[in-house]
Amino acid sequence: MEQATPDPERQLQPAPLEPLGRSDAGLGVTVDEEAERAREEGSGGDTMTHNNFWLKKIEISVSEAEKRTGRNAMNMQETYTAYLIETRSVEHTDGQSVLTDSLWRRYSEFELLRNYLLVYYPHIVVPPLPEKRAEFVWHKLSADNMDPDFVERRRIGLENFLLRIASHPILCRDKIFYLFLTQEGNWKETVNETGFQLKADSRLKALNATFRVKNPDKRFTDLKHYSDELQSVISHLLRVRARVADRLYGVYKVHGNYGRVFSEWSAIEKEMGDGLQSAGHHMDVYASSIDDILEDEEHYADQLKEYLFYAEALRAVCRKHELMQYDLEIAAQDLASKKQQCEELATGTVRTFSLKGMTTKLFGQETPEQREARIKVLEEQINEGEQQLKSKNLEGREFVKNAWADIERFKEQKNRDLKEALISYAVMQISMCKKGIQVWTNAKECFSKM
Repeated sequence: MEQATPDPERQLQPAPLEPLGRSDAGLGVTVDEEAERAREEGSGGDTMTHNNFWLKKIEISVSEAEKRTGRNAMNMQETYTAYLIETRSVEHTDGQSVLTDSLWRRYSEFELLRNYLLVYYPHIVVPPLPEKRAEFVWHKLSADNMDPDFVERRRIGLENFLLRIASHPILCRDKIFYLFLTQEGNWKETVNETGFQLKADSRLKALNATFRVKNPDKRFTDLKHYSDELQSVISHLLRVRARVADRLYGVYKVHGNYGRVFSEWSAIEKEMGDGLQSAGHHMDVYASSIDDILEDEEHYADQLKEYLFYAEALRAVCRKHELMQYDLEIAAQDLASKKQQCEELATGTVRTFSLKGMTTKLFGQETPEQREARIKVLEEQINEGEQQLKSKNLEGREFVKNAWADIERFKEQKNRDLKEALISYAVMQISMCKKGIQVWTNAKECFSKM
């Protein structure tokens, strides 16, 4: 009796999420086991359990940035920035001193770590890196990658990236991350030995999946649209902020002109001179305060930029789901095609036009022995296809369950962080306005005493 062809849409539509047991259950276990076998070959004898214990009891910081000169892979001279990562034990044991380890990493090594995490943990919203080149800047800040202010802000962003990973319930357990913090020499070789580049999906395959999936999961489609809108809104917000900062800088600096005019005026006035001189001093202080204010504002802008880049991390999870759905649908189509061929051979009828059917008409029918042999081969292929389809369905369900558990965790983090950043930004603006009122109140008192 002919079996019904599995429906990929129905099979990848997950049942209501159940409470998760182990945080690395299902697909995560398979990924971790494969990665672990490759990583342990060149990593020494430390166990994963020991690493978890270690990561929970350390402090991580990127404490310094240093400009260096060296040669790249093409043996060409280049200038780059290296960052000092320090890990410090939180616990004091038997009165012993707290141990501190440190090593230097380039930005490209942070990129390598993140690319590895994206491949081995496709169901996780992997924290983004800070921008490699300055964007959304106002005129006072340089767009040069070696600008000290930009390098300092990137140092803070890299530290935040490491802290995000260390606080993630799954990523913090990864041994490559552990070695990133502790093994300066041969770390790149250890990462490459995992073979993660071979597991990475090609852009062409991802593009095919995007346009050729017939039954996409509506929740992931909505999530992709949300990430696009989030990126658009934050980009617009950052551009507005840059324009406001530019105008604000001009307004504050114009007060320096007040200060100069009042000081010059005070030199020719005997009775009004002291009041004008004091008012001019208040204006000069007000004008110079804008530099510190806008440095603080850049810190809040960087918090928004992090979620601008998080939008791409969300899309990466959606793309991986599309790829899995695409593979599932291709497997289902291939299985249905083989079943149809098997049925046609068994009944001797051809439902659709095929090259094989045309060849049969031209050169005659196959012998019963040949037909039986072909049917046997097709039945074996059908059995393998059914097992493969079942495996892909299970993998897809585990991916959906694990992905949505992490997306829910991300949403809570996002709401908390953006709420805190926007409130802090509003408080800063209110404080700035109060200082402006106070300056003009002081100037008014100076004028009143003249």
